[in-house]
Amino acid sequence: MEPNRADLGRDPSHVSGMFDQVAAGYDRTNTVMTFGNDALWRAATTRAVAPKRGERILDLAAGTASSSASLAGSGAQVVAADFSPGMLAEGRKRHGHLPNITFVEADATALPFGDDEFDAVTMSYGLRNVQQPKKALAELFRVTKPGGRLVINEFSTPPGALFRGLYRFYNAQVLPRVARLAGTNGDAYDYLNESIRDWPDQRTLAIWIREAGWTDVEYRNLTFGIVALHRARKPVAPA
Repeated sequence: MEPNRADLGRDPSHVSGMFDQVAAGYDRTNTVMTFGNDALWRAATTRAVAPKRGERILDLAAGTASSSASLAGSGAQVVAADFSPGMLAEGRKRHGHLPNITFVEADATALPFGDDEFDAVTMSYGLRNVQQPKKALAELFRVTKPGGRLVINEFSTPPGALFRGLYRFYNAQVLPRVARLAGTNGDAYDYLNESIRDWPDQRTLAIWIREAGWTDVEYRNLTFGIVALHRARKPVAPA
């Protein structure tokens, strides 16, 4: 099969097809490329969401549902949503035995859920792959209950100049080669580097979240700012 190569136009069919092709080796490759930090970031995201038994939680861009399984450990009902059927199929294979995870194919800019459905919504490393990220933030706002929680974990801009330079060199020169050695579509990781480089910094994303209607917006850097964990709440009453 010819490798599917997405670009910064973020055509949904191209991005979805690219993730379909890397689904089988996605988690293994991520662990190698992040030197195991992906597990630490997932744990930090779960703690930030603070899922509770009886809550309904949307895990958007769930991929292979590793994040969904982490959230489901609390006893919450988790909806693992993604626009890549290949990723969802891999997620069902690995975590479909968990009774409190439901798998749904979904477009982040037109979610197939009603208003005010979820106690918490979260999205890890997926927002920058959406063609209209501000629209996705508005959709997440719509489906969250008043008083509900938002957690976005996304690649970001390391604030330190020296580390930022090393990180960009690693993404541009090392990361695609590691992906190819791991037997994964290296072109997909060329796109990953481009999408990270093109993505706005932490403060800009925080502004976008506020513009979508969220309040109590804050973020903290993880691993020197390679990723940033953003949190917010939906106001109980209209502003």
